[in-house]
Amino acid sequence: MTLRIAVQMDALSSIEPAFDSTFQFILEAQKRGYSVHIFQPSGLSYLDGEVLARAKPVTVRMTEGDYYSEGEETVLDLRMDADLVLMRQDPPFNMEYITAAHILEHLERDTLVLNNPREVRNAPEKLLVTHFRAFAPPTLISADPHAIRAFYDEHEDIILKPLYDYGGSLVFHIDRASDNFSSLLDMFGRFYKEAIIAQKYIPEVKVTGDKRILLTEGKAIAAFSRIPQERDVRAGLYLGGRAEKCEMDERDQKICEAIGPELVRRGLVFAGIDVIGGYLTEINVTCPSGIRDVQLLYGLNPEAQIWDAFEQRLKDFKKR
Repeated sequence: MTLRIAVQMDALSSIEPAFDSTFQFILEAQKRGYSVHIFQPSGLSYLDGEVLARAKPVTVRMTEGDYYSEGEETVLDLRMDADLVLMRQDPPFNMEYITAAHILEHLERDTLVLNNPREVRNAPEKLLVTHFRAFAPPTLISADPHAIRAFYDEHEDIILKPLYDYGGSLVFHIDRASDNFSSLLDMFGRFYKEAIIAQKYIPEVKVTGDKRILLTEGKAIAAFSRIPQERDVRAGLYLGGRAEKCEMDERDQKICEAIGPELVRRGLVFAGIDVIGGYLTEINVTCPSGIRDVQLLYGLNPEAQIWDAFEQRLKDFKKR
């Protein structure tokens, strides 16, 4: 089977190919004999029922200093010129992201888009967790400084972070010894006009780390831990955290069993969840990462298993 793949992603020049999950998806597509074009959200257009993308054909390789080649830019009609579109640009989950999801949704009868753009739009990482309260830490989502202060007074040791950012950006740990709480509320109020998220701090993050579990069609396929640096609570690998092998325990399995059917129902074929101390803190569906880390830690190739799921979804899509 020869497929034409279009990937909505950040520019190849802006990513780190040796560690990027989308890069691994493109590599696997090439192994399967598929052609790949990439485009950025800024190159996506809706025109009288057509969904158009200014895109470039690409060839990628794991060769340091020579990771990719790009062809001449062309305009693709994504209804006619693509069999599958992967929505893989990084957040922040802003109006550009939302607009792209609305435009891609117009393809739903003709071209499969994964993850489902409607459900990506409806399920930002930190909000989808609120539908699984039994597994989440105490959580507040609000722009009301009085509500945030009351949450802080109740729990005394909390995390504050933007609701729609990603990658550990502007994550703050505030306990009773901190004297910056009011300043942080002022900062968030000045620079963010939407709600922020507050969660009870989970101290296990400093010991066992932030466990990333990769799921395909609602089933866990791999897991690893991200351990923060000594004087940081942010475990992201781009922020200096380190990846370590880990085992999934009974609590992890229960979390996956609880959220898996909902991910499948929504068409969120590939997801990455974050679990700290047995608590579900995020469900990543916009641009889940971790493929390269699993490769390096375990010698596995999760991208092949994920592509198998993509292909099955495409077969089912064409049978409709």
